Amino acid sequence: MFVCKHCAGHFEGEAIRDANGNEFCCNGCKNVYAYLKSQGFSEFYSKLKKGEQNLAKPSSKHFDKQSAGSMFSKLLRRDENSPFICELEVLISGIHCPACIWLNEKALSNLEGVLELNISATTSKARVLFDERKTALEDILNLIIAIGYDPKPFNEVNGAKNSLSREYYARLIVALACSMNIMWVAIALYSGYFEGLSAGAKKILHFAEFVLASPPVFYTASVFYRSALSSLKLRQISMDVNVSLGILSVYFYSVYAMLSGSEQVYFDSACMLVTFIFTGKFLQTKATQKAAQELENISSLFVEQVMSVKNNSRIPSISEFKPCDVSEIKSGDFVLLRSGERAMIDGVVLSGQASVDNSSINGESVPVGISKDDALLSGALCAEGSVIYKATSSFQGSFLNKLSKLLSNASFARAEIEELANKISSHFGWVILGLCVASFVFWSVANISAWSGASAFGVAISVLVIACPCALSLATPIATLVAMGTATKRSIVFKDAKVLETLAKCDIIAFDKTGTLSKANLKVSSEQRFLPFDDGALLALASASTHPISKAVASYILENALSPFSQGALENIQNIAGKGITATYKGVKIAGGSAAFVKSLGASLADDTQDSSSEYYFMYDNKLVARFFLDDELREGAKASIKELKKMGLKVLMLSGDKQIVASKVASELGIDESHGELNPEQKALLIKELQKSANVVMVGDGINDILALKSANVGIAMGSGASVSVGVSDVVLLRDELGDLVFALRQAKKTFKVIKENLFISLVYNALSIPLAMAGFIIPLFAAISMSFSSLLVVLNSLRLKGQP
Repeated sequence: MFVCKHCAGHFEGEAIRDANGNEFCCNGCKNVYAYLKSQGFSEFYSKLKKGEQNLAKPSSKHFDKQSAGSMFSKLLRRDENSPFICELEVLISGIHCPACIWLNEKALSNLEGVLELNISATTSKARVLFDERKTALEDILNLIIAIGYDPKPFNEVNGAKNSLSREYYARLIVALACSMNIMWVAIALYSGYFEGLSAGAKKILHFAEFVLASPPVFYTASVFYRSALSSLKLRQISMDVNVSLGILSVYFYSVYAMLSGSEQVYFDSACMLVTFIFTGKFLQTKATQKAAQELENISSLFVEQVMSVKNNSRIPSISEFKPCDVSEIKSGDFVLLRSGERAMIDGVVLSGQASVDNSSINGESVPVGISKDDALLSGALCAEGSVIYKATSSFQGSFLNKLSKLLSNASFARAEIEELANKISSHFGWVILGLCVASFVFWSVANISAWSGASAFGVAISVLVIACPCALSLATPIATLVAMGTATKRSIVFKDAKVLETLAKCDIIAFDKTGTLSKANLKVSSEQRFLPFDDGALLALASASTHPISKAVASYILENALSPFSQGALENIQNIAGKGITATYKGVKIAGGSAAFVKSLGASLADDTQDSSSEYYFMYDNKLVARFFLDDELREGAKASIKELKKMGLKVLMLSGDKQIVASKVASELGIDESHGELNPEQKALLIKELQKSANVVMVGDGINDILALKSANVGIAMGSGASVSVGVSDVVLLRDELGDLVFALRQAKKTFKVIKENLFISLVYNALSIPLAMAGFIIPLFAAISMSFSSLLVVLNSLRLKGQP
């Protein structure tokens, strides 16, 4: 019988040896061992448990460019501004302890071109940001294989979760079955029912308890032992170290007592310790998985292929559409969406009519009709009909993909308060070990029985078990997971857990006006024409911009043109965000935008702009030829939402690119005390930074001109119907475009932070009260286990309150 030097597996037959005489079960283990040694990663073996097969057999896979692309290319996300920067999400099969994470992080971080790396201990999910000019996808995958692990597409993670659930169910059933049976014997012994039995009969009953206690101790509780040993190898004292010491000490002391003929054994206590502690862990794991699953549900919406035709000069017929990978779709391609299919790409409808269901994205259960010129957002399910639409983005730049990215990254970042709790928990273990030893020494020297009747050994075990910092470690992560999952159900997406904490501490909230406080359904109320011009030129220019004012002007010209016209193509288009747009039309220079913008181009404006409407100016051949006045409609519930925000103690501001007179009128109508008008994107960002000198600031916006302000604020909140790029840079996304959801998000953040502090208070007060009682001998080991599990469950139940309305 041989033991493999790499995987620690026992095997028979002929061993494979290296030049140093080390024995391996296969060439794969030999090659991995040699690789780790050559790269200076041999420290990995000292971090693993010895004498047990912890490592899976190395995979014989090898990826080339084609095989890597076919399996993982759909999981790659490319930065639109830097197309060589790629982000890969991959499931690393075989990770089971901190040592495995350490090895993968060491190896991958040393690979040239890897810019950022995160590995989740709960899901074995790795997020790798790399520059493909320096390292290829297949290099990353082959390196993971080289160190003894197996990279898989992350969509297989649900199978791993189900496997873990089945394993935990089996362990729990074993513990419960043995506990119920052992208590029949234990209760009878404690009550004196068998007082008349001989010593030999009592030994038989003790042996029966030994048999019943062994499966829970060695099978059910093995999850604690693995974690404890991993922590010790990293020179840390985790909660599982305390639990493992408590269980094994009670069990082996009872074995000694049984073999030495003592009448007092604690097999029932060992069995019940395992049962209660593992039941708590099982319930915690289920609650955590359920909360985490709510964040990942959007990934189930993805489909691999759509019906498409590459960009051409005309709208294709239905027969021309062929299946195409969504990753291959580019802006300008034609896509066919049929009944029962889900849109994977953002676009504009060119022909056809359909009814689409957006409930999976924004929670709205009522289908919406779409037809020619309507925008189609990725994630929408076609309930009836069919449309041909033109893609306005690639899959990587689509709204659905950006939303998925926000959700998938949510599990990596931790709130600051969670980091603090983890630091306290890591030091707490050493303190408890010291108190355990002190209790044992005191009661041994005192040579008296504790108040509970337990021996010095029993008191020490009670201290060890009751002081387990499970509740402290659970205080923050379970609350943030539940909070983010609840928000997601209401179509509110948080970028990560840190955002909840930051949002809870914010004092000022600044709103963009158009598209945020208003519906952005601007309509031209009146116009002034100073000189005759070609209406086709104005329509072409207004249609070239996505700004709500330009779109409103384009619609007005289409409906109210003074004379027939033919629209020509634009050249030399320059779109200046928040200001205006210039172009050349049939050889003539044209421009449109705000008063300040056309003034900068040489237009002379009369000082008569006292109307409270928004305005759009049009220049034709370097001359100011028209002026349009526009009105907007405020969002439903905007006034009530502002009132609620002010009740919460927040200072509310409005930042707008419109004239100050327009901004002041809207602010007065909504009850906003402070408004700033005529701000360009840079000025909005500068104002946010100025406010941040004295307070934490939230910025709420929807368009491209809000990006700088959203990025500058402590928390940027984007309306879901806004520009896709603004969604990508935001910390929170309101998919339903309802300001009531903004109030919910703020209340959820504040309540979450309150619940976290309550959880920390519960866990700290519990330890402050229970540890002295255990050290004084008032608590037996069995009640210590029940108490410890109860404190953890109390934290979980308190966190589940976040599922309700804030």
